[in-house]
Amino acid sequence: MTAAPNNETHPPSEPLPLADLVVIDLSVARAGPTAVRQLADWGADVVRIESPDTSPKSQVSPDYLNLHRNKRGLTLDLKTDAGRSVLHELVGQADVLIENMRPRVKRTLGFDWETVSAINPRLVMGSISGFGQTGPYAERGGVDQIAQGLAGMMSVTGLPDGGPVRAGAAVSDVAAGLQLAVGILVAIHERQRTGRGRWVHTSLVESMIGVLDFQAARWTVDHEVPPQAGNDHPTLRPMGLYPTADGHLNVAAAWGRMWTSFCEVIGEPDLPSDERFISPAARVENHAALTEIIVNALATNDTAHWVTALNDAGVPAGPVNDMREVFEDEQVRHLGVATPTHHPVSGPIDVVRNATTIEGVDDSIRRPSPIAGEHSGELLRQFGFDDEAVAELIEDGVVSEWRERDQ
Repeated sequence: MTAAPNNETHPPSEPLPLADLVVIDLSVARAGPTAVRQLADWGADVVRIESPDTSPKSQVSPDYLNLHRNKRGLTLDLKTDAGRSVLHELVGQADVLIENMRPRVKRTLGFDWETVSAINPRLVMGSISGFGQTGPYAERGGVDQIAQGLAGMMSVTGLPDGGPVRAGAAVSDVAAGLQLAVGILVAIHERQRTGRGRWVHTSLVESMIGVLDFQAARWTVDHEVPPQAGNDHPTLRPMGLYPTADGHLNVAAAWGRMWTSFCEVIGEPDLPSDERFISPAARVENHAALTEIIVNALATNDTAHWVTALNDAGVPAGPVNDMREVFEDEQVRHLGVATPTHHPVSGPIDVVRNATTIEGVDDSIRRPSPIAGEHSGELLRQFGFDDEAVAELIEDGVVSEWRERDQ
């Protein structure tokens, strides 16, 4: 069932692809909200549910403002019978419910799969956990760094013999969120044929192993334990990070014409015929000698020179930017990755737009991240609660309502 129009602050010129979906967002932290954000960005009417005692001051961090755009906020005390009753009413009218709590928590609060699917057989429920919905670790709390360690990411990240290193972003959270969003869309597609919903779930550990991809397959296929390779590609040379006269340069020139062009640009045209480097396998075997030659050649000029010269020759090469430099880069600016919006507390801000473009679809940020309870009244009325019922829920503390004047 599709809810009433949500009075977007920046409505698109025509309905977005997921505008007919109503999504209940019970997620916390990062992984679940990442999945919800995919649906929200493409037009789903997302109801974000939080506790009535959530402090608005906790909702103005860069992380929160970037994670929860394009949603509306409802507070609901799920520890009360009245709060759970409201949730079940919303579930009965929704298309999707997303959560990332431990299995016992959702059972206690009344939104486990058995309960919600009985209320609404068409509902698609998406769940993310640390380690899976069943099994010996099912009730453990899972966070990104734990998943990075257990799933092997930290064992292949960092300099050789330098000890394990975590990736610099919450990769398992983001990967799990993206995997869940894909699974939810698959289940919605199937529902068009069957009329019934599905429970879709993934975990930080499963998604992290999926991200490792060929590194994981090196074990499953050949029983090879991948070592740390630092800033070099694990199995190809030259493909990695090299110092220049004023900084560092990433280069990918491990094969074919890119390899020979690279050698010509850096002033070492005879390298491709050198027996030590004549094949990809030989370049890996003799990578120390090859690296020394490359480092000496690249030290003769600055990073900007090499980026231009190599790309002009068809060799992928680029700098290592900090975040300021990322968003000052001409290509990033051209792509419009930083998208402006206006938040009722933080004022004008830029958030990071969805990384996917669908030609002809307006992908603007329609509304900023909600303050807890900002839309409580309008959402309850949208789902069929009359003014008297809304007032009673607020008076009883089951629901709270935030207004800009409360600041």
